[in-house]
Amino acid sequence: MLLVHYFMPKLAHSSYMLAGNRTCAVIDPSRDVDGYIRAAADHDLKITHVLLTHLHADFVSGHMDLAAITGASVVVPASACCAFDHIPVSEGDSFLLEDMKIDVIETPGHTPEHVSYIVSDTGRGPDPAGVFCGDTLFVGDVGRPDLFPDMAGELASRLYDSLRKLMELPDFCEVYPAHGAGSLCGRSMGSKWRSTIGYERRYNAALQIEDRDAFIQSLTTGMPPAPDHFSRCSAFNRAGPATTSSLGEPEPMKPEEFRKAIGGSNSIVLDVRRYDAFGGQHIPDAVSIDFEGNIPVFAGWVLPPDADIYLVATNFTEVLDTTLWLRRVGLDRVMGYLDGGMFAWSLAGLRAAHLPQLSVIEADLAIRSCKDALILDVRSSAEYDNSHIDGAVNIPAPDLRTRFRELDQDSETLLVCSTGYRSALAGSILLTNGFGKLQNVSGGMKGFNSAALAPACLMCSIPHGPRLFTGKLHDQVAVKTGEKTR
Repeated sequence: MLLVHYFMPKLAHSSYMLAGNRTCAVIDPSRDVDGYIRAAADHDLKITHVLLTHLHADFVSGHMDLAAITGASVVVPASACCAFDHIPVSEGDSFLLEDMKIDVIETPGHTPEHVSYIVSDTGRGPDPAGVFCGDTLFVGDVGRPDLFPDMAGELASRLYDSLRKLMELPDFCEVYPAHGAGSLCGRSMGSKWRSTIGYERRYNAALQIEDRDAFIQSLTTGMPPAPDHFSRCSAFNRAGPATTSSLGEPEPMKPEEFRKAIGGSNSIVLDVRRYDAFGGQHIPDAVSIDFEGNIPVFAGWVLPPDADIYLVATNFTEVLDTTLWLRRVGLDRVMGYLDGGMFAWSLAGLRAAHLPQLSVIEADLAIRSCKDALILDVRSSAEYDNSHIDGAVNIPAPDLRTRFRELDQDSETLLVCSTGYRSALAGSILLTNGFGKLQNVSGGMKGFNSAALAPACLMCSIPHGPRLFTGKLHDQVAVKTGEKTR
C-alpha cells in the first residue's frame, strides 16, 4: 500500500493517490491532473479509479480530466445524482484495489451526499488502516454544515451522527481529510495533513461536545463567510466540468486590441500585478487581486462567473498560473491578456487610473491630522474584532460590491487590511463605483505593528499601530496617555 499526498496552497486542498503494485486510485483530485499522471507513470501504475467523497464546493475537481485521459472509473456518492458516467456508491458498498479493501460509509453533514472511504490493507491485516473522510473530519476541526443555509441545522445534526460513526473506527486508523489549515471549509483546522482517529477523539474540540443541541449551536454560529464560488463549484462537479484541454489558452493582445475587447458588456479586467504597481497605474475599472495574495478565493468570490476575463500581469508565467488558479474555482472564460503589460499600454497613450499608496507612517500622520478621514478596514469581521484602529469602519472587501452604498463617495478614505492586498481589491471595487478620494495603506496592519507607531499595549508593552483598539483595552491606554477617544 502506497499513499501519496498532494497539497494545493491558497485553497488548502489535500488530495491523495492510493496505490498497490500495479494500479492506483486518486481521491478528491484537483482540476489540474498532471501531477497524478506523472506520479503514476513514475511508479509504473495505472490509474483505475477516481474517488470523490462529495461534491466539493470550494474547487472544481479533476475527475473528468482523469477519466478522459486514463479511462479511470469515477466513484461518487449515489445521492449526488451526477450527470456524467460514474459508479454510484452508498452505505455498505465495498470494492477492491488489488489487496486493499475499500468500504463506503455515508457521512453527511458538510454536504447531504458526503461519504467516506475506509481502506484496509488486507495483505497485512483486516483492520482499517485509514479513512478518506473528505470534509467531514479534519485535523483539529470538523466540516462546516452551513453551506446550504436552509439546511444548516439539519446538516449539523447529521454531522454529529457521522462523526460518531467515524469514532467507531480503531484509534490507530489514520485520518486523511481533504483540507488543511487555511481552508474556509472549516473554522480552525490544524496544519498537519493527517491524524488518527484516537488523536482526534481526544483532542478535536468539536468532538468534545457531547450534547447534540450544543454541537449544532456551535457549528451553525461564528463560521467565516463562504465565498460566492462555494455555491457554484458543487454544481460544476455534479454536471462534470469541461476538461481543461478543451478550454485552450488565453490569447496575447496588443493594447488597442485589448482596449476594444474589454469594452464589451460581459468583459472584466483582472490585474494580478503587485498591489502597489496597480496603485501606480492601471486600466480603468480593473479589479486588483495581487498574484501573491489568494487569487482563487478572492477571484471566485468577486468575479462574475460568466464574465469574459482579460488579464494584466507582470509576465507570461503569471498569466499561465493565474489562468490555472481561476479554472480551479470554475472561472473558465479567460479570453486574453495584455501583451507587454501596462508598459505597452502606457506607450500606446491609453487612459490609466490610479490608487494612491500611503506608507504606514504617512497613514499615521493622515489619521492624526485629518479627523474627518474615514478609516475603512476591509478585513474579515473576525480580524477586525480581534484588533483594529480606533474609529475604523469594517466592511470586508468582497462585501463592498453591494455595501459601497453605505459610504460617502466624497469622503477622504484610507483603506486598510492586514498587508495591502485586500485593501487594493477594495479600492478597485470602490473606484469602479465612482469613489475618487481613496488611499491604500501599503503594509496594512502588519506594517503599523512593525513601525511601532502607537502607545504601547498595557498588556505586553508592544506597540500595536495607531490608536489600536482591542476590546476595552483602548480606554485604559487613552486614560494613561491622555489621548481623547473618538
